[in-house]
Amino acid sequence: MLRLWLSPADLARIRFADRLHPAGTVLLASQALRQPSVAASLPTLARRVTSSLPVVRPLHHLTPAEGFVPDFLTPLTGGSSIDGGLAAIRATPARRIRAEVTSAYGRVAVTHARRRFADADPEVLSALLTAMRSFFDQVLAPDWAALNRTHRRIVSEAANHYTFSGADGVLANLHSSIRWRAPVLEVDTWQDGEVRLGGHGLILLPSVFAGPRPRVLVVPERAALVVHPVPPIPVLSPETDPLAGLLGRTRSAVLHHAARPGRHTTSTIARQVGISVSSSSEHLSALRAAGLVSSRRDGGAIVHSVTALCRDLVNP
Repeated sequence: MLRLWLSPADLARIRFADRLHPAGTVLLASQALRQPSVAASLPTLARRVTSSLPVVRPLHHLTPAEGFVPDFLTPLTGGSSIDGGLAAIRATPARRIRAEVTSAYGRVAVTHARRRFADADPEVLSALLTAMRSFFDQVLAPDWAALNRTHRRIVSEAANHYTFSGADGVLANLHSSIRWRAPVLEVDTWQDGEVRLGGHGLILLPSVFAGPRPRVLVVPERAALVVHPVPPIPVLSPETDPLAGLLGRTRSAVLHHAARPGRHTTSTIARQVGISVSSSSEHLSALRAAGLVSSRRDGGAIVHSVTALCRDLVNP
């Protein structure tokens, strides 16, 4: 049992994560989809995991199938893209890697690769990061917008609940494994102890991949993160695209691909959508003129990203 002590300053700084963290979600999903009950409730994602096993196997081997994972693998920074999250993980000091991996491996069989990981071997860390990137691209990316839309809907419902019941009502109804006994939030998680948040507040993150028990990440001088389980979504794909009727299917697909995390050029978007480079350029020009896409030159390529206006429109 982890007991989080919330001062009045902490209560004033309770907030929900504004979006899902790509790298953190990879770790949670890679564990969750190894559980038969979760795989059965999310069959599309489970099939993608099975088909991508050759490239994600290092992720499965180096991280426990359930329970505690090293905190550095779910960083609080780098949340805007999968690349940013992986960069934050790669920057972890070797001493911290050794300590946290050794702690997480308390109940798993020792293998050569795991021993090297516990020794902070940079080659093993690179293999893990490559597998995490592949997991995101092949398993999560096709439904990343849908997952974030679900997240925003849950947060919107919580905001409405807060309007009528305040922080007490929100904290008391997060999950059956979380109990609010002011001023202490008791979390039945994989860790034990007492933590005083020191006025830095609390970030709440509902997740279909959290597992049977909530997760807590406490970093000194930062807000504590509580990841709490929510019921899995029955179906993620395929889903109706509300923008297709407004923009047309192809232009809507171009917009959605530009809104995904990562680096997007005219040619990569063309390849992802299945159109010619000239057609991709035409659609991107129209979207740029409408204020939905911004473009910049990067070496010999033009890199595209969505604007804040578009982000609110497609909920990436």
